[in-house]
Amino acid sequence: MHPRFVSSTGCIAAVAALVLLGGAACSKSETAQARGRDDAPKPVKVERVREEPVRRSIEVVGTLAAVDEVTISSEAEGRVSKLLADLGDRVRAGQTLMELDAEKLQYNLEQQKAALARALAKYGASDSRHLPPIERTPDVVKAQAELVQAKQGFDRAEELHRRQLVPRQTLDDAQTMLQSKQASYDSALQNAKNLRADIDASEATAKLADRQLRDTTIRAPFDGYVQKRLVNLGEYVKVQTPVMVIVATDRLRARLKVPEKMAAWVAVGQPVKVQVEAYPERAFEGAVSRMNPSVDPQTRSFDVEALLENRDGVLKPGFFARASIVSSRVDQALVVPQDALRYLYGVYKVFTVEQSALHETEVKLGAREGADVEILSGLKEGTYVAVPLEGEELRDGAAVEAVK
Repeated sequence: MHPRFVSSTGCIAAVAALVLLGGAACSKSETAQARGRDDAPKPVKVERVREEPVRRSIEVVGTLAAVDEVTISSEAEGRVSKLLADLGDRVRAGQTLMELDAEKLQYNLEQQKAALARALAKYGASDSRHLPPIERTPDVVKAQAELVQAKQGFDRAEELHRRQLVPRQTLDDAQTMLQSKQASYDSALQNAKNLRADIDASEATAKLADRQLRDTTIRAPFDGYVQKRLVNLGEYVKVQTPVMVIVATDRLRARLKVPEKMAAWVAVGQPVKVQVEAYPERAFEGAVSRMNPSVDPQTRSFDVEALLENRDGVLKPGFFARASIVSSRVDQALVVPQDALRYLYGVYKVFTVEQSALHETEVKLGAREGADVEILSGLKEGTYVAVPLEGEELRDGAAVEAVK
């Protein structure tokens, strides 16, 4: 009888088969356990869809503009001799911006002052603030004295003629002298009046010359910034030539366009929040200050102005602005937390919780109010929606356990 030999290759194959069978069994067991864990209800935070009063806001766009902006024009004629401010400079009210050559106007002022001094000297006064009455001027006083003397001489001649102590000729001479002195007195009074008028005219002319001289110094009318410089050093300017543009930026106007259908929602004094692209993280607060009483028939909108404080100077005239006007209209609306929303492919969705499972539901949004958002369609009051935590993934049909 021959002994039976078993091949080593066969033994190895048998052992390998046993190992594979064991591994496959282990793999199926782990998959089943994992599926069991996935099918287990997952705790998730839920919020109830609730109805709340919502104050309507009007979302509009517009442009920022300065409250005060002026183009300064020259009030004198001359050559620009000094430029003391330029583009972007901060200026104060009354600060000198530029100066014109004032030599000719200085000469004119001195000439007018000399004419005034000459008129004052003729009138017998030292300055125009202390003018004596017309009856007290030197020429009038002298003429009055001569008139009194002539009157006395006539009275004496008349008395002597009545007594037949002097001839008629003497009386006639005395009467002629009296009439002459009366005419001289009247003429002196008229001359004094003319001198007084000359003084007034000379004083006015001197003041005008002084003003023309001062107008060669061009000053800022209010606190602000130089927006434009329109002339150069050495340039000859005439009266009413624009020389600079000054803009005040401490307060700005937000000029907004509001659709006519919302006219009943807007009133002066309502709060306004403005955002600009330069500072997207900031909201600048103001209030409605003015409203246009008429509607533009082309755009079917009307203009609204809101005043914004800008003491730190970050806002600039000309900025494009997005504004939210808090209106007087209050409606009852359905709201949910904004964290419950899911945005995908241009559609907003939420996960509602029904029978311990998630159901993906498309919704249409309205106004946003703080941490909540208005739901226009897709949900009913009392429905529960899931609010995922940061990094938490939800899927349609998943089993969940609601946690309020």
